[in-house]
Amino acid sequence: MGVYNRAPLAFERGRGARLFSTDGDVYLDCVAGIATDGLGHAHPVLVEALKTQGEKLWHVSNIYRIPEQEELADKLCAHSFADVVFFTNSGTEAIECALKTARKYHTANGQPERTEIFGFDGSFHGRSYAAVNASGNPSYVEGFGPRLPGYSQLTFGDHDALKAAIALPTTAAIIVEPVQGEGGARSIPEHCLVSLRSLCDEHGVLLIYDEVQCGMGRTGKLFAYEWAPGGEPHIMAVAKALGGGFPVGACLATTEAAKGMTVGVHGSTFGGNPLAMAVGKAAFDTINTPEILDNVKTVAGYFVQQLNGLKDRFPDVIVDIRGKGFLIGIKLIPNNREFMVLARDEKLLVAGGGDNCVRLLPPLNLTIEEASEAIAKLEKACEAARSKLAAA
Repeated sequence: MGVYNRAPLAFERGRGARLFSTDGDVYLDCVAGIATDGLGHAHPVLVEALKTQGEKLWHVSNIYRIPEQEELADKLCAHSFADVVFFTNSGTEAIECALKTARKYHTANGQPERTEIFGFDGSFHGRSYAAVNASGNPSYVEGFGPRLPGYSQLTFGDHDALKAAIALPTTAAIIVEPVQGEGGARSIPEHCLVSLRSLCDEHGVLLIYDEVQCGMGRTGKLFAYEWAPGGEPHIMAVAKALGGGFPVGACLATTEAAKGMTVGVHGSTFGGNPLAMAVGKAAFDTINTPEILDNVKTVAGYFVQQLNGLKDRFPDVIVDIRGKGFLIGIKLIPNNREFMVLARDEKLLVAGGGDNCVRLLPPLNLTIEEASEAIAKLEKACEAARSKLAAA
């Protein structure tokens, strides 16, 4: 189907932060499969895990115990707020599980009228029907019939409206990305996350974090909520880097929040299959190390310093630098899609984003030298953008 506006590029292999195109060019990859190839391309630990498990067992279905699934669930719970995990194949499916978990919780508590779920403008939670309604982006919901009831969006930063929404007796949950991805790399201040959790607890509302993009080491901690002690969610969706490029997602929750998720109310054919779990375990163990997490903090600090230098030198091109860790947004004056082409001309791959941003989403093991190379390529792209603006 013609649903993708694809770039005129195809790749035949990758290694680390490099992608090799079918026509022989080499690109520095700061998209990483949209924050999915958390350890870069063809990481030897992940390749070995895939090969080893691939020769043993791929799929058996969740009608049986899957020991590899239990092992990864234990790892996720041991290093997060969560007590229980449901495995999926994607972030969208993890979000679907989170939304269902929140509503089922209130039904289990004898309050089935609590169905309203509030999100925020600029959010992105996936492409399934419930997920697009939770985000509310007009371009994603128009033409698909009536909007689903029970989903509304609040204005990012409107605290009075947020407090009023949480206080409604029909409110089930608030869903938010601690650091927005597609919406323009907007990071929610840590004190706001703490206050949000407190408000939700006060009114019996569940707090859902969408860490599909900002989780699994991308901000320099395993999960973005860890930057805000006291601001933990009740339910959280993760995916992308959880499988290091292999399709894996998960919905994490406390035992209390998941009390309504009893036998038969949810399921997945492929979710948590042995092959995905083997790669997920290897990715988790490799990412959840001081070496990787400290690298993100160090190199991200360098990126932000250098990008602010570019902003000072190119005020006619760059408006703002935002985000957290390796989820970096560059808000532009020229069209962001046109800027992506200019960067691609310099053999640098960057992602698009809302609010006329481009995003840098490099592998978590990107080196300082590679970051310096990316900055040099971005500088040339800025020079080209300035020339185009002057000629217009």
